[in-house]
Amino acid sequence: MDRTAQLSTHAPDRGIAYDPPPARAASGAGARRSLHVRAAQVLDENWTGSSTVPSRNLYPHQWSWDSAFIAIGLRHLSPLRAQTELETLLAAQWGDGRIPHIVFNPSVPLDAYFPSPDFWRSSTAGRAAGAPRTVQTSGIVQPPVHALAAWLVHLADPGLSRARGFLARVHPRLAAWHRYLLHRRDLGGGGLASVVHPWEQGMDNSPCWDAPLARVTPAPARSFRRADLDHGAAEDRPTDLDYGRYVRLAADYRDAGYTDRTRDFAVEDPAFNALLIASEHALARIARELGAPGTARHARAERLTAALVDRLWDPEKEIFLCRDLRGGTGGVGGTGGAGGTGGVLVPERGVSGLVPLLVPGLPREIATALVRTLDGPHFGTGSGLVPSYDLLGEAFDPHRYWRGPAWFNTGWLLERGLREHGERERADALGEAAVRTAEASGFAEYVDPHTGAACGATGFSWTAALALDLHHRRHAALPTTSHEEPHTERQNLHKS
Repeated sequence: MDRTAQLSTHAPDRGIAYDPPPARAASGAGARRSLHVRAAQVLDENWTGSSTVPSRNLYPHQWSWDSAFIAIGLRHLSPLRAQTELETLLAAQWGDGRIPHIVFNPSVPLDAYFPSPDFWRSSTAGRAAGAPRTVQTSGIVQPPVHALAAWLVHLADPGLSRARGFLARVHPRLAAWHRYLLHRRDLGGGGLASVVHPWEQGMDNSPCWDAPLARVTPAPARSFRRADLDHGAAEDRPTDLDYGRYVRLAADYRDAGYTDRTRDFAVEDPAFNALLIASEHALARIARELGAPGTARHARAERLTAALVDRLWDPEKEIFLCRDLRGGTGGVGGTGGAGGTGGVLVPERGVSGLVPLLVPGLPREIATALVRTLDGPHFGTGSGLVPSYDLLGEAFDPHRYWRGPAWFNTGWLLERGLREHGERERADALGEAAVRTAEASGFAEYVDPHTGAACGATGFSWTAALALDLHHRRHAALPTTSHEEPHTERQNLHKS
């Protein structure tokens, strides 16, 4: 049996806790097989033996939140490989608990990607923070979706997971990761985690970062070479000015020994914190699986939810906004974001502000308002795809990196969020559009939100993985309503 066939052969699925059930039964076996095999081929081609690169050419190393999303798709092909994906990433964790956003492959030439290991100098500049000595990494982080991914991977094959001690091994690392974010990164004093670089939030080039970045003096263009332009069109990528600011921030953070004291750039982001909340709930379930109470984790998730609403919700715009902690004091007007200390809300609507739909305990009136915003003129495209930025915003660009294109990871998060709050039909439409567009675009990195035209890299790993997850959950022989879920899993789903 060849490798792709092996990956395409899998045991029947089980009911998944914290994973909404599929909306309808299987239909069109040939089409299902085609997508399954094509997605498996992408993931196989990008597999290195211990982890999966996002893209062989553009991103030739292991990325943090990419690997979490990839593991969620891999669980349908090989639960063992999905576990290995997360274990490889967590093996590069720093002593202070941070999970670096890149784990570098030493066999890849230094000039294949910038910033390269010799820029980050993790083993020397990060020594005081506990950077590993045997592997080179970056020094910044990415959104904390890892505990949610680990829980879903466990539930894909609990027997294998228990036999390997998967959760017992990853739990302390995930707990340390959350402690780092909750304690070292509460830079605003209001209970939320902050990011200290746009790359940490994952939506690197969003217009939501323009105001905070405007205060940063860019690194001279001659001081670095952009390898990304060797593999992507310049009009789809960040500008040289923005990239210069990214480099300056990263270099300053490195030169300060990767300490999280006062920084020129510190932002509380709604999607980053929503994923931390979702992963706190998942970590509570992991703790219970291991025989420990999860009550404290659920309580912490509820406190984070209250802080998220208090500090980042704008009731007039009906969306969550980023808080720029170095931008002044108070909010941008109205009553939104009055809680906590310092900072100013950034008045830009990005898809990050919709991602809190993922949060189980979100107040009903806020969830309803977010659905209105999702359907309204700022994000409703008519294509079923969700743009990364306000369609009516001055900075909207349907092709430029995170300034308008639709991405498949945010679509996956919103599909889950819609189901979490009972919006099954909307979730169905979003999921169908994502799967259809992923396959038609050659599993593109991102797409034009109106036409679905491919942008960035093709054969992109998280696109293949998340399309596979959406496709598999909707068409495999799983329960079709939440009332048919096993009792214990139904309890877990609605615990919080």
